[in-house]
Amino acid sequence: MNKINQFFISFVAINCISLCAINYSLAAQITQANSDAGSVLQPTEQSAETPIFNDAVDNVDAQNGESQGWFEDFLSKLGADGEFNPDDGIDFSYLPGPFYNPEMSFGIGVSIVGLYQIDPEDKVSQLSSLVINGLASVNGALGVGIENKTFFNEDNQRLYINANIYDVPDVYYGVGYEFNNEDLNRIEFNSQTFQVNPMFLQRLSAHSFVGAGFDFTFARASDVDVASIDIDVDPLKEDSRNTGFNFLINYDTRDHVTNPQQGSISQLEVGIYRESFGGHHDFEVYNALHSAYYPILDDDTLAWQIRGRFSHGDVPWDHLSKIGGGNALRGYTTGRYRDKQMLLAQVEYRQHLTGRHGMVYWVGAGTIADSIDELTFDHLLPNVGVGYRLEVKPKVNLRLDLAYGKGDSGFYFNVNEAF
Repeated sequence: MNKINQFFISFVAINCISLCAINYSLAAQITQANSDAGSVLQPTEQSAETPIFNDAVDNVDAQNGESQGWFEDFLSKLGADGEFNPDDGIDFSYLPGPFYNPEMSFGIGVSIVGLYQIDPEDKVSQLSSLVINGLASVNGALGVGIENKTFFNEDNQRLYINANIYDVPDVYYGVGYEFNNEDLNRIEFNSQTFQVNPMFLQRLSAHSFVGAGFDFTFARASDVDVASIDIDVDPLKEDSRNTGFNFLINYDTRDHVTNPQQGSISQLEVGIYRESFGGHHDFEVYNALHSAYYPILDDDTLAWQIRGRFSHGDVPWDHLSKIGGGNALRGYTTGRYRDKQMLLAQVEYRQHLTGRHGMVYWVGAGTIADSIDELTFDHLLPNVGVGYRLEVKPKVNLRLDLAYGKGDSGFYFNVNEAF
């Protein structure tokens, strides 16, 4: 049985219970809404005064309320009540769930989401967030990632901290589309990585920030399975340690950082890495993006993004620009498509269903190349996908995404939107 068939069977088995629970809850809410509207029934005078009829209606209402309540009670016990309690200091929710992606196979992820306020009297800053993602998979993947966004002093300053430590299976198809697109060039290995990346942002104007920070990364490839004689694996034989300083400027009119519904952001971030900073390589990385968000109908959102990552110099294997993963073109194996330059675009429709439930639908495409002038449509990598959303805290969504790429696919369990 091929990988796609295995994926479908396991995906259905893992998620049928949770999806049934969600659908049951949604059905109960819709039933209740229809009951409240009550509209098509025009009771006669006799039926309006008949105790038996009234008792039946009361029983149906009670059953609807009970069916709605058990799922919400379950989420509340996990802290995923869609509300923020400032008295808790950091108001946490705990979200276990399955995931699948091509490089790590099936596994269990746990997302811990905490919201907090630095100053309760600050009515301008949005809620700060701490997201801790842990994972373990059937093929031995282990890891923890931390994403921390702190807003303070009436949102005049922001502090972002990202940190990761992973020991996971990885793949290497060489460098460049010609090598990456050949299935027989697949080289499997174990990747041990550690990264810490803090960034401090200072407001310049009503919609503009500048930022400065540093990035330290360490990567090691072990148990390299050389399956192709055409691929140079020498880059994987040496540990990669790199230290750089990052500088950022943006123009940001979004109504919210983690889950925007309107506005846009244009941003340029530059990373300068040097051996003199304690690293192994001299190179630069330029990240540029523009994302826009438009409210549609009542609570729906249309979002699109153009994003590029461009590098120059002696770029190590773990710092090459990549396509794939939970954010940069979902549906492709992270690490398969890598080169110095990357450009992608994606558009997503975010649909509000009812209450805290929603769906998303998206399409996108990207490409990689050695130099910017080689980024063309000839090597375009498309993707398409659908996802479910549950608002676990105010403006914080749990997302379950099913994505398909060119000969590849993935199922992702994450917190917050892809962009």
